[in-house]
Amino acid sequence: MNGFEHELKARILGLVPHVTISQADTGRLENWQSTAQAVEFPAQVQAWSPFLSADGLVQGTQNMQPVRLQGVFPDLEPPQSILQSSMVQGRLTNLEPGEYGIVLGRSLANQLNVWIGDSVRVMAAEGQRYTLLGAIPAQRNFTVVGLFSAGSEVDQQIIFLHGEDARRLFRYEPEQVTAIRLYLKDAFAAPAVVEQLNQAFAEAEMSGMSVQGWEKRYGRLFSAVKMEKTMMMVMLTLVVIVAAFNAISALVMLVQDKRGDIAVLQTLGMTPHRIYRTLMLQGVYTGGVGATVGLVLGLLITVSLNPILTAVGVSIFGQGEALPYDFQIVQILTIFGLAIVLTLLATIYPAFRAAQIRPAEILRHE
Repeated sequence: MNGFEHELKARILGLVPHVTISQADTGRLENWQSTAQAVEFPAQVQAWSPFLSADGLVQGTQNMQPVRLQGVFPDLEPPQSILQSSMVQGRLTNLEPGEYGIVLGRSLANQLNVWIGDSVRVMAAEGQRYTLLGAIPAQRNFTVVGLFSAGSEVDQQIIFLHGEDARRLFRYEPEQVTAIRLYLKDAFAAPAVVEQLNQAFAEAEMSGMSVQGWEKRYGRLFSAVKMEKTMMMVMLTLVVIVAAFNAISALVMLVQDKRGDIAVLQTLGMTPHRIYRTLMLQGVYTGGVGATVGLVLGLLITVSLNPILTAVGVSIFGQGEALPYDFQIVQILTIFGLAIVLTLLATIYPAFRAAQIRPAEILRHE
């Protein structure tokens, strides 16, 4: 589940804005440079860049798809953007102002049946004109100059074009942009960053600014992943509890089988407290060995699972995809500690029963 969440964060949140700053009333920033310099960004912000965005349609040789148009400035894109590394054909720098080039997701290009050098028609909701025949959307032919693949639904939802071309298509004024996008060290810190920026803009008396995080568009997806992780943790806890009850059963059977030996030890001077402590230590030792062996085997199997599946020719997610995993030390140690604690609790009752054995009753028939 951690690996799945990490892949979603890298593939989806790597291409969409983590946090956006825009003008609340108009939805456009007149002077984005001064806006970016008006407040001090929180420490979570690694970089920022202006962009233009609007809903639209893209039409290829076969069909038409709804998309999100993003106008970017390749020379202003920071290294934190994974768009460059996601390019599978062409480069982001192929987007030249005035050339009307466009970068599509590879899966979207397959649906539209287009390739590098082909022409597609792009229609945008922004910049539409009202005529006697009604509203006419802004539209223009663009040439495909690059393909990217993030391995997620973003490949079919977002297309990129140069910011200057987007200005002309959306009919923006010079120097106008839709918003400023912020790149965060951890995309899940977006709610805290939004709150800090709202407070900073309020202190700077810039109440007309709108600060939004990625949760507005993709929050439900990650909420579902979080719920699945929670349910997985509950199931894992139940499994560990069942294993702890196995320790109770084993110790109860041990005490029942060794009652005579325990009685003999008591007659030789062993106190009930020492018997209680001995069985507690034995239970913790057994649980500790089992948890340690399980931890080591779990880590080894997790690391070796993809090579094993490849060796036997089994593909779970398709060509070129592997089972993702992400080791988080805190979670691993928490689960390991939970197993030890539950084993310790499981030994209390059997050890108490052993300490209550009365030698005279047990040895009377020996």
